Amino acid sequence: MNQELSRSKIQSFTDLKAWQEGHALVLEIYKITTTFPKDEQFGLTNQLRRAAVSITSNIAEGFSRNSYKEKAQFYSMALGSLTEIQNQLLIARDIGYVERSTFKKIADLTIVVSKIINGLIRGTKSIIRNS
Repeated sequence: MNQELSRSKIQSFTDLKAWQEGHALVLEIYKITTTFPKDEQFGLTNQLRRAAVSITSNIAEGFSRNSYKEKAQFYSMALGSLTEIQNQLLIARDIGYVERSTFKKIADLTIVVSKIINGLIRGTKSIIRNS
């Protein structure tokens, strides 16, 4: 019963925990990249921002799809973009653009988002298998 109630509350992609946590990540990425050197504007800054926005965009698009196979595909693309961010954050940390404490905070958030998206993918694939 509780599962049914929680599902009935989800009326928009913005109601998804994956999108909400992903959105928080986008905001953090935008915040830290404002401190990157100007010569990185079309490099790491742009790559990080595009990958971050891609996460929430793919979650939103997946939510709007009617087939569970398509939903899973878009959620998987969101996960791929998240992995890009994890890689790019390591680079930003290692070249000194991000302090270790800031890196840890954002890296921890990427792990949370990853777990939620993986749950979304598993749930969607479970529906496909049981159809």
